Amino acid sequence: MNDDFVPLSTFAGMARLFPLPNLVFFPQVMQPLHIFEPRYRQMTADALAGDRLIALVLPKPGWEADYAGNPTVHSVACLGKIVADQQTDDGHYNILLRGLSRIQIAHEIPHGKSYRKAKAELLAEVPVASAATERRLRRKLAKLVPRWFPQQDEVKDQFRKLIKSDLTLGALCDIFAFALPLDVEFKQNLLEELEVEERLGRLFERLASKQVAEIPAERKFPPEFSVN
Repeated sequence: MNDDFVPLSTFAGMARLFPLPNLVFFPQVMQPLHIFEPRYRQMTADALAGDRLIALVLPKPGWEADYAGNPTVHSVACLGKIVADQQTDDGHYNILLRGLSRIQIAHEIPHGKSYRKAKAELLAEVPVASAATERRLRRKLAKLVPRWFPQQDEVKDQFRKLIKSDLTLGALCDIFAFALPLDVEFKQNLLEELEVEERLGRLFERLASKQVAEIPAERKFPPEFSVN
């Protein structure tokens, strides 16, 4: 078992919540974050002193009216582990978070601190039923990559290698969903879909409808920084 996934074997069912309105996090991906709000600095310090786990969760539409408080969030989030951290002279944190698992938030728990915490359970995805279907879907992914990244040969090569790797089809779908410039509510829809074949089908359908912009050649992937 990869060391990054060991904490999940003893996950106590309590998740620190980090609501971010502009980002949907997925298992398998890495996300740099700059932590500067006092409540999330406290959250990060507690995570680093404990299991190093934080759940990124998307607020529901209308979050702007209560951002400083407790805006309503989606019930499915992604639990991640801090795999690298740096505290700056002004008390801020730069962290690198690796996505580990989808979680279902049951209810929030008062705990006397400024950030939010919730009772949650790990969610397991449902893999593709047959090897033949998996091969067909992998071929479709490989065929579509050049269309999604037409001006980025290096990125195309990286994704082709991923498709040929031993990563599961669910993991590949999550990586593509994270990478592509899709709207956050649709990404949340993909995060909530546990059936891998259905998740890929929704992604293919959205891309076929051309409701996704071409990634500019000058834009780096993955994004190097996300300001909260």
